Amino acid sequence: MKVYEDQIEEYIKRHNPIWTSLKKVLKTHGVHNYSIFIDKAKNTLFGYVEIESEEKWQAIAETEICKKWWAYMANLMETNADNSPVSVDLEPIFYLK
Repeated sequence: MKVYEDQIEEYIKRHNPIWTSLKKVLKTHGVHNYSIFIDKAKNTLFGYVEIESEEKWQAIAETEICKKWWAYMANLMETNADNSPVSVDLEPIFYLK
C-alpha cells in the first residue's frame, strides 16, 4: 500500500488508537498480530497479519465498519474505486521457523 507523503502523520494518528468497533470486527474474523510498517523513503506501507482463515479475512471487506474505515482513510492513500487500499501481494521467498 502507499500513503501520500503529506499524510503520513495523519495516517499514523488515525491508527493510534484504531476504532474499537473495527478492532472487534478484526478479532471476530480471526485476525491476530496485525502490524503495519512504513518505508518513509518511498511512503510504502507493509502489513503483516496472522489470520485463522482466508475466508474470514476476505469477509471483513464486506462489513459495514470496514467500508466506513476505507472511506475514512481514502484521502490519505492510494485507493481503488471502492475506497479499499491499492495493494500488491508479495511473493514469499524465504521462511525460517
